[in-house]
Order: sequence, then structure tokens, then C-alpha cells
Amino acid sequence: MAKQEKEHLYEGMYILSASLSDDARQKALDKITTGITKRGGEVLKTFDQGRKKLAYEIDKKRDGYYVILYFSTPASAMKEMWREYHLNEDLIRFMTLRIESVPEKIEFKPLPV
Repeated sequence: MAKQEKEHLYEGMYILSASLSDDARQKALDKITTGITKRGGEVLKTFDQGRKKLAYEIDKKRDGYYVILYFSTPASAMKEMWREYHLNEDLIRFMTLRIESVPEKIEFKPLPV
């Protein structure tokens, strides 16, 4: 009998290229969520934060489209998912953190001008 691998909760922040059309952006997001589910994970919550100015220029881009995903997946799947993220041309930056629980809502304070 195979030992069941423990799943962990994760928070993923993804910054997609702001130059993508709505369709292309949705396909890029679908690629990320499919990568989670095909490895036995489950997307629990999605927060679409919209287009925002980047803190600094990245690859000659000044804006990005921010999406935060909360998901569960086996720990062993993360290494493979990160490899795919690095190959995704539409993904400017990403960050994945292990968390204890999924929040009901998220709020960002506006930056001082």
C-alpha cells in the first residue's frame, strides 16, 4: 500500500504581463491552475487584483497584472511547478508561500503618494 503524501496549503502571488489581452491572460492563468490540479492539487480561492504599477521595472515592463491563488498540493509537486513557472513567458514574477489557512478576504493598504 502506497503512503499518502501530505498536502500543504500555499499562497501564490503571480504577476502576469499587463500587455496580454483578456483572453491571453486567462489562458496564462489557466496554465498555472491546470499545473496545480494535474499534480493532485486543488485551487481553493482566487483573488484577481488587477493591473498595478510594478515597484521597479522588470524586463522593460512597468505594469503587471496581479493574481493571488490559494491552493493545496503535495509538497513534492512544488519543485516541478516552479520549473514550469520559470518557462512561462507571460509570467513576470511569482512567489509561493506555505500557509496555515486560507483567508476569507484580502485587503491591501494604498501606498503613500
